[in-house]
Amino acid sequence: MSKLLVNRRIAAAASQGFLCIYCRLPMCEGDPDGFARRYGLSLRQALLLRCTAEHLRARMDGGGDGKANVAAACAHCNMLRHRARDPLSPLAFAAHVQHRLKRGAWLPAGMLGKLGGRGGPGGVVRRS
Repeated sequence: MSKLLVNRRIAAAASQGFLCIYCRLPMCEGDPDGFARRYGLSLRQALLLRCTAEHLRARMDGGGDGKANVAAACAHCNMLRHRARDPLSPLAFAAHVQHRLKRGAWLPAGMLGKLGGRGGPGGVVRRS
């Protein structure tokens, strides 16, 4: 990952309060072992919440690394959004994630409770 993209990811995460743009759960930036201990998670669970650079418009669709196109998303959300044959738009995906969170069907069993039942209204943070 380029230094520019790393800096964009960190800036986006900071502007989002280190919460995933989609699930609004805390993201792990830096020390996965400490993050796991803090929330009572396994290392594997903590890595699902690792902070990643999310291209709101995928690079393969012409999206670039510009500030307005890079947000911070947990690895779980980022991977699942782009795994789909026809990925949803960022806003539609945020709504999908929030719906699944409310049903307790987004993260592996028991994780949401360890995070204090956090998560909140999804939505894309707009930066200009």
